[in-house]
Amino acid sequence: MVFGVGAYAQGLMQLLQGDGAEVSAYLTRSDRHYPPTLSGTTYSKEQYPNPCELLEINKPDFIVPMSIDWHTQEWTTELIKMDIPVFSPVGKGIQLESNREFSHELCNKYGIAFPASYMVHTAQEAEDIVKSTSVAYVIKNPLCSPSSPVQAMICETVEDTLDCLKTVDCSEGLFLQEYVGKREVGHVVFVSDGEIHSLITNQEYKRAFSGDMGVTTSIPLGGLAEQDPDDKYGLAKELIHPLLPWLKEVGFKGAIQVTAALHKGKWHVLEYNVRIGATCTAMLLPMLINPTELMYNVARSKPIAPQFHKNMKFSCSLALVGYGYPYVSVANQSYHVKLKEKVDCDMWWDYVAEDQQGCLHTTGQRIADIVATENTLDAAIIKAYKNIRKIQCYSSYYRTDIGQSKWPPGEE
Repeated sequence: MVFGVGAYAQGLMQLLQGDGAEVSAYLTRSDRHYPPTLSGTTYSKEQYPNPCELLEINKPDFIVPMSIDWHTQEWTTELIKMDIPVFSPVGKGIQLESNREFSHELCNKYGIAFPASYMVHTAQEAEDIVKSTSVAYVIKNPLCSPSSPVQAMICETVEDTLDCLKTVDCSEGLFLQEYVGKREVGHVVFVSDGEIHSLITNQEYKRAFSGDMGVTTSIPLGGLAEQDPDDKYGLAKELIHPLLPWLKEVGFKGAIQVTAALHKGKWHVLEYNVRIGATCTAMLLPMLINPTELMYNVARSKPIAPQFHKNMKFSCSLALVGYGYPYVSVANQSYHVKLKEKVDCDMWWDYVAEDQQGCLHTTGQRIADIVATENTLDAAIIKAYKNIRKIQCYSSYYRTDIGQSKWPPGEE
């Protein structure tokens, strides 16, 4: 059973269903209910405010939460006591993502490079640090959550940092992380039975517009992924494997995605996520042989041996978004959406619903996600762009430059 909504729940359900799994979803939010219904049975939190009642009835083999928020609900303790395997760390392991200062201290303890960072409670404290150090900072939420009042603000100059601090919401405090450049990349591993297994190296294009312009969005506008079980770029070796003593200590099982930047010839951790990620899930699973069995074994912390399809080495993801994205305050009329012709790759709807006449229309700014997986990077990119052009929606757009920068890893 998937805990989530929108394209990411639909995508995971459809991919596991294609692998032979019987899938369902517990819809954890009040919007984006339509897409998951296309891939399996769904249950809303309005029907079941406490999903434990639903779990008792359905008895799923395992649960896959799409967000770490599952760990802070009133029913969390009850769910954990049910002993249903969860594809996620439980307890202290969640802190690797949820608490930035904790992950910073953990990196310091195990000798992992991490940009100079500060936890502050007011904008004035932050301003004093910026002025005294004379460097630019990325302004982040200290406690990661979809409901956080702060979305990451990537400031490339001291002046930009000071300007952004004038309007940022400090109600939950701020985490300042020194800006160390644009040479970012990610790497995803599964951790199970005390072992770390490298899977893919990936790139996320988080800026709103082509040319890597505009604000940073909470969910990428596109991405690339490459099979990388041998950790060819050394990301897992430098940034995840040193954590193994701690991972064993807390009984960690699940996924870790590290996002890093190459700075002064060395990879530096920018953040860790303890889930596959919104766009990475759909790029990773088509590459894997028997992904359902693999995730089920990880959820139970059993020994695993990931295997890959030899002709599915690269993935490209693209997002189609509407006018004003990602500024949710911009009034956005609902528009009709249609496929001009059938797609020949993976595609999932997000803020889209079906009306009484059976027509699709937008309910928000993020419309659809396309994922193409092929044997070469060029083939994956070409196929993704060919298919996203088949979606018709007034005032929508997508980035036209995925793959033209930030790849291979370490490049701008």
